[in-house]
Amino acid sequence: MQNHSDVPSEKTVDAVAFDQERAREFTTNWARRLWGRLFYWWTLFVAAALLLIFGPPVLLVSLLANHPEWIYPWAHWGARHWLRLSGMEVVVRGREHLDPHQTYIFISNHRSYLDTATLFCYVGRPIGILAKKELTKVPILGQGMIYVGVVPIDRSNRARAIETLREATAKVRAGRSFGIFAEGTRALPGQLLPFKKGPFYMAIEAGVPIVPVAMKNTDRLMGKGTGMARPGTIEMVLLPPVSTKGLSTEADVERLAHRVREMIAEELRR
Repeated sequence: MQNHSDVPSEKTVDAVAFDQERAREFTTNWARRLWGRLFYWWTLFVAAALLLIFGPPVLLVSLLANHPEWIYPWAHWGARHWLRLSGMEVVVRGREHLDPHQTYIFISNHRSYLDTATLFCYVGRPIGILAKKELTKVPILGQGMIYVGVVPIDRSNRARAIETLREATAKVRAGRSFGIFAEGTRALPGQLLPFKKGPFYMAIEAGVPIVPVAMKNTDRLMGKGTGMARPGTIEMVLLPPVSTKGLSTEADVERLAHRVREMIAEELRR
């Protein structure tokens, strides 16, 4: 007589299959996490290597020759190569909306370190960047920022922040387009934070249109708080410019900020 205790029950077979699936999932996730962390550190290593190898001689030669404008194309080259060596491909849509003779303020969402290099390199024209003051403490990068149009802003000091916005507005009036992350800091993956009003005052006071920019997929490739990165495709969408003509009141600023944020949010949902 067959011993029924030797015959696996349906429940036992299902349990074995379930355990194998869990083991497979754990192994895959563990390997993925390890790869993500290693790749994250690789991207930081590449950034540091580019800064250390090319930064000092470029700064030294440019300043000794009294041609600080030579730094900009090298910074552009370095940012592009950091993205490429980090395994990032950039796809840009919407450049057809831009007038090559018009100055703009580009307002983008911000979820990753990748956003700044992408905005800096791929809008199709030289731009300045409004960036947090803490970046000035990064060796070499901090010294070179002022020469490539990066304006550091101290958000912990309201009076100083307002003065910085005035300085940046003067540069916009002089014909320099600017890129600004209106959330003021990186959002967590999938988030879109409230927009600061400063960039919208800038655009109104300078009398230039705003180009909403939707930065897509960077949170999946190198998101804030994840400590991981992976190669992939960054999609940057330049939306139709929004005019600031005739705007002046606080209510105008509120409506403008809301409209631009909604345009970006809608594109991010696509």
